[in-house]
Amino acid sequence: MININGTIQEDSKASISINNRGFNYGDAVFETIRVYNKKVLFWEDHYFRLMASMRILRMDIPMSFTPEFLESEIVKLVETSERAIGSCRIKLVVNRKIGGLYAPQSNDVDYFISVKPLESDIYQLTDTPYVVDLFKDYYVTAGLLATLKTNNRALNVIAGIYAEENGYNNCLLLNEKKNVVEAINANVFLVKGNVLKTPPILDGCLKGVMRKQILDIVQLMPDYEIEETSVSPFELQKADEIFLTNVISGIVPITQYRKKIFTSNLAKNLIGKLNLKIRLG
Repeated sequence: MININGTIQEDSKASISINNRGFNYGDAVFETIRVYNKKVLFWEDHYFRLMASMRILRMDIPMSFTPEFLESEIVKLVETSERAIGSCRIKLVVNRKIGGLYAPQSNDVDYFISVKPLESDIYQLTDTPYVVDLFKDYYVTAGLLATLKTNNRALNVIAGIYAEENGYNNCLLLNEKKNVVEAINANVFLVKGNVLKTPPILDGCLKGVMRKQILDIVQLMPDYEIEETSVSPFELQKADEIFLTNVISGIVPITQYRKKIFTSNLAKNLIGKLNLKIRLG
């Protein structure tokens, strides 16, 4: 099932125009959201990031786009989808209405929401090897636009193909200063001793919702110190542990980068705290 501007339709009957601006120009922003038992997880963070993204792209935000309205549209779709029992993955896309070329005729928007079931109701770690390497063919350009979730994801697509061709589970992306920014689909954290380090937003990484949850949790752990500073590729092999985060997978420990094998001690600790935060929240 899919929700297009408030109307629930079967996937097979849903369609968009070939003139859709998200399709033609990448003139769209989106949020990928996890729902558990009809509860939209971390909704406030998703909502405010979506509103900020729309403002930056100069989209007109409808008066109806309140947190309560959009959340209810998500839940309405989940309730009508037989496949979305337990946990599910929601994608909420907002695109500018049809009209114009690069310069739009209007800043009004349409939206659609899709749903897919997830295998696990809670966040889990696996013992499956997870191997990454650097993607160096193209670079993330640090700046405000790099922090947004837009339909302009060509770099991520090419990096994903590169990873598949070379047998990697993921790749780490670099900015124009050759600093590590993020993975193809996740933020990245390094652990060295009692220091948890992650690239700052100003380096061009996505302002991830799960990134924020992890930082909030670790701030309450007195044994660890947080550093939001630039990460050189040379630091990767010196780290004790590296893990990736996004709202769908939660925490994914990297087991190997080149010849370095990593532990996952903090990741195992954090996954329990994350699931507890969801239950109590």
